[in-house]
Amino acid sequence: MAPSNGSVHPVRSLALFGAILVALYALIFFTGDKSATPKLGIDLQGGTRVTLTARTPDGSAPSQDSLRQAQQIIETRVNGLGVSGSEVVIDGDNLVITVPGDDSSQARTLGQTARLYIRPVIGQPIASANAAQPAPAPTDPQAPAPATPAPDAATPAPEPQGRPFPAQDPTDTPAPATDAPAPATDAPAPAPAPTEDLDPQARAAADIAAAKETRQSEDPAVLQQAMATLDCSAADPLAGNDDPAKPLVACSTDGTAVYLLGPSIIDGQQITDASSGYNTQQSRYEVSLTFDSEGSSTWAQFTAASIGQQAAFVLDSKVVSAPVIQGATPAGSATSITGNFTNTQATELANTLKYGSLPLSFAASEAETVSATLGLASLEAGLIAGVVGLVLVLLYSLVYYRMLGVLVALSLVMSGLAVYAVMVLLGRYINFTLDLAGIAGLIIGIGMTADSFVVFFERIKDEIREGRSFRSAVPRGWARARRTILSGNAVSFIAAAVLYVLAVGQVRGFAFTLGLTTILDVVVVFLVTWPLVHLASTSKFWSKPSVNGLGAIQQVARERQLAAASAKEA
Repeated sequence: MAPSNGSVHPVRSLALFGAILVALYALIFFTGDKSATPKLGIDLQGGTRVTLTARTPDGSAPSQDSLRQAQQIIETRVNGLGVSGSEVVIDGDNLVITVPGDDSSQARTLGQTARLYIRPVIGQPIASANAAQPAPAPTDPQAPAPATPAPDAATPAPEPQGRPFPAQDPTDTPAPATDAPAPATDAPAPAPAPTEDLDPQARAAADIAAAKETRQSEDPAVLQQAMATLDCSAADPLAGNDDPAKPLVACSTDGTAVYLLGPSIIDGQQITDASSGYNTQQSRYEVSLTFDSEGSSTWAQFTAASIGQQAAFVLDSKVVSAPVIQGATPAGSATSITGNFTNTQATELANTLKYGSLPLSFAASEAETVSATLGLASLEAGLIAGVVGLVLVLLYSLVYYRMLGVLVALSLVMSGLAVYAVMVLLGRYINFTLDLAGIAGLIIGIGMTADSFVVFFERIKDEIREGRSFRSAVPRGWARARRTILSGNAVSFIAAAVLYVLAVGQVRGFAFTLGLTTILDVVVVFLVTWPLVHLASTSKFWSKPSVNGLGAIQQVARERQLAAASAKEA
């Protein structure tokens, strides 16, 4: 028989929760890397530390304001990737990024300068000096060949062709021209000044200046020689320090091609939003960009005037994408960067562009592994504390509520299974890492779940005191208890949300797990605890006072009834 208070049938509720658990563990064991353990934070498993050394074009020391701004942007990027437990601290003139685990690629990505410019491509790219093979040829025979002269954004716009942009992309760029102009021999590049005796800041400034003299020269012959001799496998001294008002010789991100680019037409700071997704038509991942009104207008004029030519998206002085413009992009429309991205690479690039460029460029040192600050002993101590607290809650429930305490135990086990599965999946999909503060949030959340049981059971006892049977007291008690449970959990969730927004570092992890367990508490109480207690109330065995521990309350109810009857007779 369905409950009379409008709730979902108990069996259906239990079946729904069972289906949720099956789905969660199916995602764990049959998708992704199939790891069944949550990711641990720096304090428990250690991590990888990368030191980013700030570089300024003139070699001067970076200001503390610039370093703090860079720190805030990198922390925002961390949050954009999820609650990853990374640390970003200022150490003198450096930024030190520490990420959990032994993979340094994420730390290096977070430290990307992210200075994006859109530049016209002049001529055809050529193979870099270190490339083993030429860049792949275009696969679309309908794509028009790039024009040799640099496009002029001020030219009158032809009628739009009504075709999407882009249709190709950098890794699909035309094959490096074998008949590219030979490097000029009568205009050698200026020889860089010796830098061996300079300090690191001065050496970096000298390297940047030397690179600008060759790769951003106003002399076409010097630019041609720079294209022929540029080694894309070496560290790029420009790396975000290029002058957008001058031409640029730049490598592709895969290091196989070298491009000659015109001055920038759009600055990446005009990007208002960036997101990643999968292009089903081209069967690859892409990053979608939205410009502000000025940038959108400029881009519309440029694409209309440059159909058939290439435009390069240059991130930190490297060409990420160089598609052929197939048609005009209307003002206000989004533009996509396509390439041989993986899902992770597209997400990281979108996150990097979305939260803005750093005010400084950085050179990354070698990554180093750091040991856990607290270690497994602290993890074991935290888990032991949680188990002890759980056992005490169960013992109290068994003593005070008799066999109803068994239902509490079943509910807590179901809650624990759900929490564990969610922790594993969050670590897999949003890089959530569980640290000691997060474990504390989980333990407090378990205590809040026990509070919900107490509220429910006490409401049942109140109904029995008024003379109702166990069977009729359960649905009435639930109708009264659920409002209190929802109110209490709402207050806890709001507190966790405010703490998460205002806090930093490990406190955010505590707030995150507290808010998560608060939500799961509501799910468990509604889909597990209430149905179990309702089913128990319909059972003759569970209705016995010696089993459910409600005999004393029923005795109080009988005494009240007798007293009321005596009062009426008198």
